[in-house]
Amino acid sequence: MKEKLKETIYNYFNGLVDKDLIKIEYPKDKTLGDYAIPCFQFAKVLKKSPNDIANELLENTDIKGTVLNGYLNIELNRLEYTKDLIKEINNKRNNYGNNNLGANKKIVIEYSSPNIAKPFGVGHLRSTVIGEALKHLAIKCGYDVTTINYLGDYGTQFGKLIYAYKRWGIEENMNTSVVNELKRVYVKFHEEAELDPSLDDEGRKWFKKLEDNDPEALKYFEWFRAESIKEFEKTYNLLKINKFDSYEGEAYYKDKMQPVIDELEQKGLLTISDGATIVDFGDDKPALIKRSDGASLYITRDIAALLDRKNRYNFDEILYVVGNEQALHFEQMKKIVSLMGYDFADDVKHINFGMVLQDGKKMSTRAGKSVILQDVLNEAIDKVKEHITNKENLEIDANEVSRIIGVGAVIFNDLKNYRTNDIEFNLNDILKYEGNTGPYIQYTYARIQSLLKNKNEAPFNIDDYELLNINDNIWNIVWQLYKFEENIINAKNNNDPSIIAKYALDLANLFNKLYAFEKIVDENENYSQFKLEICNITAIVLKESLSLLNIETINQM
Repeated sequence: MKEKLKETIYNYFNGLVDKDLIKIEYPKDKTLGDYAIPCFQFAKVLKKSPNDIANELLENTDIKGTVLNGYLNIELNRLEYTKDLIKEINNKRNNYGNNNLGANKKIVIEYSSPNIAKPFGVGHLRSTVIGEALKHLAIKCGYDVTTINYLGDYGTQFGKLIYAYKRWGIEENMNTSVVNELKRVYVKFHEEAELDPSLDDEGRKWFKKLEDNDPEALKYFEWFRAESIKEFEKTYNLLKINKFDSYEGEAYYKDKMQPVIDELEQKGLLTISDGATIVDFGDDKPALIKRSDGASLYITRDIAALLDRKNRYNFDEILYVVGNEQALHFEQMKKIVSLMGYDFADDVKHINFGMVLQDGKKMSTRAGKSVILQDVLNEAIDKVKEHITNKENLEIDANEVSRIIGVGAVIFNDLKNYRTNDIEFNLNDILKYEGNTGPYIQYTYARIQSLLKNKNEAPFNIDDYELLNINDNIWNIVWQLYKFEENIINAKNNNDPSIIAKYALDLANLFNKLYAFEKIVDENENYSQFKLEICNITAIVLKESLSLLNIETINQM
């Protein structure tokens, strides 16, 4: 509709007005209409007052509306528009809102990226759920999407870990919890190294063996890595995240860093400072490429990874879902790639995010240790299970209901916030069935499913209804449903899943207002079936909205 209005105005003015200058807005006061066209934007070019321009459009085009204070306000034919929307949503169902924003474009998304041989901490929650939502948004917009879980699997610590396991490891413990056993021996290494500093040399020796592809070192490393991924996948299964397209971590690029350093040197971009090799940008924040002892830094690996991914995937856009604290790192990486003469630096986007806080502080256990994400998810699930009523009447297993509600609540609490902000984590608040929560939207969906049991089995034909009353409560829902695709595109363009979370909350609120003020099923059979059809299309879009956030729905709560 916006495009049609723009085309009408552009054609009427015979190209005198730049189409990009034609703005179609939503009036702040909904009583004025559904769209508002500000005519101030045309006054300078056409040398007429905004009111005169608005009246001229009203009189000489098929646009219907009213003129007020330089705006042409448009009110749509509610019944015809509702008919069209019901047909479209029922026809497209979960494909409603699909668009071609990313047609013939490739996007790579790096997210989650936990460290192997360590517990999957809650610190990786945000990267994981934001990245997964961005994946779904990109697919919805027609992109060819590649997902990468860039595991933290490189560094001297892995030499220490191999030595520690060889000396103190208990293989039986690996059958119970690989990560806990590896964590135990790693802590043991550092405790012993306090007493015997020569152990650090042993760790460095094993890391050197790993870098040199020593068979024994590689055997342990690959084992630790494979078992860690299995452990991580327990958390991904709880979150219902499918396997990533690539699990290539930092170690994959260990033999690809030297060519990057050589290229930087050939292009005259390297400087020696206090024995270290840097790229000097002329400010007080140079990029450290190689330490004085010859060890490479992770920016070198990231540049190697970026060049490899461009060569391999030929992406149009690459997203790095990494915390706010890495802003300088990505800024420097983009500068270096640009200085190297590559023209895709602007296609590299740091999707930064804030921290998970509890009572205003970084979330941790009482002992000050990081919180394990799987523990958080399981606690959410257990709390839901305690409060589920009528368990015997549930259509699906109570355990599955609890997982869907509990995990969905944790995900929604994250994604309803603009990603760069820190988020407060309070499990009791997150699990409430009222307010701005995931369970509130899931409950709204379940309520609609209960209502739809009253819907006739015969297909609903909106064309049979000519004199229906599309009141404000119904029209506000229809108008919100209409704006679904626009919100999807805005969320993708801004890499901001919170736009969809807020959209879903608004839609749920509008439906619950209808439910509160009107009886959906009453003695008027025709009108009841019409209102049930509004319920039906609302449920379709609510479910798809949550699906974009990787949150499931259930028919009964």
